[in-house]
Amino acid sequence: MYKTQAEAQEFLKGFVMELEDTPEEREVVLCVPFTDLGVMSKSLHGSRVRLGAQNVHWEDSGAYTGEISPPMLVEIGVRFVVIGHSERRQYFGETNETVNLRLKAAQNHGLTPILCVGETKEQRDAGETESHIFSQLEEGLVGVDQNNLVIAYEPIWAIGTGDTCESEEANRVIGLIRGKLSNPNVTIQYGGSVKPDNIDEIMAQSEIDGALVGGASLQADSFSRIVNYR
Repeated sequence: MYKTQAEAQEFLKGFVMELEDTPEEREVVLCVPFTDLGVMSKSLHGSRVRLGAQNVHWEDSGAYTGEISPPMLVEIGVRFVVIGHSERRQYFGETNETVNLRLKAAQNHGLTPILCVGETKEQRDAGETESHIFSQLEEGLVGVDQNNLVIAYEPIWAIGTGDTCESEEANRVIGLIRGKLSNPNVTIQYGGSVKPDNIDEIMAQSEIDGALVGGASLQADSFSRIVNYR
């Protein structure tokens, strides 16, 4: 929940300039608050940066005050949507069942969902990392098309804490996630205190295809350094 429309446009001015030498095959997606989507869609038109939302409801319309439907996102040029982020699960009652409904609804309207999975500190300490993530995948992916999907592994204990999951451990868990998929070519990202000073090491790992970036995406210079990892 960052950036007014004016702040988002100001960010974009500095950010887009830093992408001139970014390799063509590198996908860049900004997932912004709902109020920023309209103005960002216009500002990004014709650029290489894709637009994403941070959540979506599973119905096309209805008595769901405060929610946003897939057609509302599609109409303004949104291509991606984050689903099941740990903060949605922690603070707003998101479950594997509602995640599954949102994933299918997004895909039915041509949106590419970014499914977030990951464990808490308590679950990791109890040795439940794998079983917890596997259940998130098993219940979340029922009836979901894995040819139009991105998965983000975000160990909750490493989000915003500065306590980054070791890149080798992130790579191990992402490899396990990949082994549970019917499509091994699904893009799998790592998220959790991704910063300019650790992105090169993270992206050097064999199983990690990208990064889901939180706090470090709020400044144009730090996020562009992450996008332009070496």
